[in-house]
Amino acid sequence: MPHRLWELARLFLKLGTVSFGGPAVHIATMQHEVCDRRGWLSREEFLDLIGATYLIPGPNAVEMASHVGFRRAGVLGSIVAGLAFSFPAVTIAAVLAWSYARYGARPQVEPFLKGINPVVLGIMFAAVVRLGRTGLKSWRLGVIAAAVAAASLAGYDPVWSLLAGGVLGALFLHIRRRENGTGAKNAAGTVACVASAGWAARAKAASAVAASAGAVSAGGAAAVSLWKLGLFFLKVGLVFYGGGYVLVAYMEGGLVGDYGWLSREQLVEAVAIGQITPGPMLSSITFVGYLVAGLPGAAVATAAILLPSFFFVAAANPLIPRLRRSYTAGLFLDSVSAAAIGLMAIVSVKLSQTALVDAVGWTLAIVAALIALRFKIAPIWLVLGGAAAGWMLF
Repeated sequence: MPHRLWELARLFLKLGTVSFGGPAVHIATMQHEVCDRRGWLSREEFLDLIGATYLIPGPNAVEMASHVGFRRAGVLGSIVAGLAFSFPAVTIAAVLAWSYARYGARPQVEPFLKGINPVVLGIMFAAVVRLGRTGLKSWRLGVIAAAVAAASLAGYDPVWSLLAGGVLGALFLHIRRRENGTGAKNAAGTVACVASAGWAARAKAASAVAASAGAVSAGGAAAVSLWKLGLFFLKVGLVFYGGGYVLVAYMEGGLVGDYGWLSREQLVEAVAIGQITPGPMLSSITFVGYLVAGLPGAAVATAAILLPSFFFVAAANPLIPRLRRSYTAGLFLDSVSAAAIGLMAIVSVKLSQTALVDAVGWTLAIVAALIALRFKIAPIWLVLGGAAAGWMLF
């Protein structure tokens, strides 16, 4: 066990140090390291974990690291992997927050980002292709992925789109198999009941914490306390779905609008820190916590946003293999996996609209995707190559 914990710590410290981009890029990098290079999980198992990650609240990339750690070394492995993946970004963000608070500025790294962003998109495209080859085992699963992608593109909430894709997709697969003489009755109905129960439990817990937060805030507009700061981010951790930009919306409404702890200019700087640091975008939370209450605030805010994730992973991960062995839940997992591929694909498309704005960007993205698909090269070398290209070209 200690050997496996050390393996997890080394791997996710490395990934947390070199993984630039959003959760989709981080997950793509993990897939390469965990499935292709080390063989810890099959791609089918990895896809099941992606589906489970999208259905529980919290930062997706950290939860994927925790899921992998749980499979490798149990609860302790889950904690080690999640913390190791988060540590580099959190540390860098704390240093930058200190610099910002003292000097009022952040480093100028635009040339590097102009080279890195297209490359990480290329890595994402390659990951979608690889996972699609594994997860879309039939044209019916392809239909589910396309439907969820279309729903996300039309503006529907990605979490509800994923859940609907899982439930309705399971019903679709069940009906087709039943027409072929196989299947079990009430498959989708059973899955829907299980999913509804899970959502109800999460909503109940979130409501309890929200009520506590309301009670604290009702005490008046006193100076910011660590308790109040931690409770706010604990509430966000319990209800937070979606990518880093959804997290920004929570902070804008709460920290800027409701509490007035930050200005909008400071929030923009926090978002920029999340973009220029490797690893998960929760480094923005560390930055915000520092601005609000110094180093203790950074520690409390970061711990509060992460804490619910470890509980959700510990509760959900042991159920996934059992669900896979069940016919009913197996249909749901197949559908959710296909839906997750559809969401990853559409996220890649949306991000490309802002990151690929010229011929240089498109060239870097295409070359990175082709290299990632053709050769078993670690994504860090592609990212470093993109940074070098950005420095030379811009």
